Amino acid sequence: MADRVTVIGWDGSPLTAAARSALGAATLVAGAAHHLALPEVPPAAERIRLGSVALAARRIAAHRGTAVVLADGDPGFFGVVRTLRDPEYGLEVEVVPAVSSVAAAFARAGMPWDDAQVVVAHRRTLRRAVNVCRAHTKVAVLTSPGAGPAELGLLLDGVHRTFVICEELGTEREQVTVVTSDKAADHTWRDPNVVIVIGGPVTAADGGWIAGRDPGAGPRGWALPAEAYGGGLGEGETDLLRATQLARLGPRVGDLVWDIGSGSGAFAVEAARCGAAVIAVDQDPDACGRTTAAARRFGVQIQVVHGTAPHVLENLPEPDVVRVGGGRVAVVSAVADRRPQRIVTHAATRDAAELVGRDLTEHGYDVECALLQSVELDTRAWTEKERSVAFLLSGRLAERSP
Repeated sequence: MADRVTVIGWDGSPLTAAARSALGAATLVAGAAHHLALPEVPPAAERIRLGSVALAARRIAAHRGTAVVLADGDPGFFGVVRTLRDPEYGLEVEVVPAVSSVAAAFARAGMPWDDAQVVVAHRRTLRRAVNVCRAHTKVAVLTSPGAGPAELGLLLDGVHRTFVICEELGTEREQVTVVTSDKAADHTWRDPNVVIVIGGPVTAADGGWIAGRDPGAGPRGWALPAEAYGGGLGEGETDLLRATQLARLGPRVGDLVWDIGSGSGAFAVEAARCGAAVIAVDQDPDACGRTTAAARRFGVQIQVVHGTAPHVLENLPEPDVVRVGGGRVAVVSAVADRRPQRIVTHAATRDAAELVGRDLTEHGYDVECALLQSVELDTRAWTEKERSVAFLLSGRLAERSP
């Protein structure tokens, strides 16, 4: 294998003394075309155009001599170091870092980024990256061919975001452009680029204590009581039922949740507090207003759609998990046709539960049903205040890759 492997990050600045020394001694240099054109690359060194990092790692492992890998930005941050250190290749690497492309992009925009989410968008992960942009107010997206600003904008249809697009950072062709998400598909963008996606006002508030979204923001706990939502919870929104629905669906960062029949917005808000993107649907304009108000009160991003299911669902993006309020068979069936990984709903009677359960089974879901009964007690006199009973149904498909 190579006697020595040095990974050098490059951000457009002059190379450091350590980087120049390592590069000058290299007998093999791997990098993109603009890296291999650097004057510091030894003329006699073997050159590898860096496409597949795995293929380059195999070449380096078989090389007898000193190898250097050049990479944009900080190669340890979503970069080549992870692949090169894979035990399969047996390489020991030294790293000379540079400013990451994400840090450079926020610097060009003049914005702090300790409160930003950072995601990588490939063709395979593009949908999940878009869901993070739906759910969070500040996201940096490391793009790739076929998963760039235009594709991000198209998949954010119906959700307004501001894009700060930083092309070819550190090169003579560097360019920073600010557009709204609906205009991104009107342009051709050069690779590589970083997209900063802004979904709300950028404040100058004091920094937090953890990078990204503060998990301690908002009230402690979940399945909050009715008082947290102004006391206006409707049928099917009780604390116990909501808690069980959330547990069965397990919404998480990168997911898109449909909440059909959002009512007060309690479920939609709590799914969003888990980090998921949420589309809340209701045929009642007052319910849509309550959901919007609840999202604003808790500081979460929710897309609210006014319309009647199942027809309004036809043009919505693909969901990962879905809550259906009320358990109407036609709506549950339409949802199951879209193949989300998990579906939850409830029914007031056993007959209604059986109808929904049979439909989910026919769609290929593993179905569970539980009778939930809750009794609220007045602890001053230990007397019964309120009783609720519901059949909770959940359908699950086999796990799938992101």
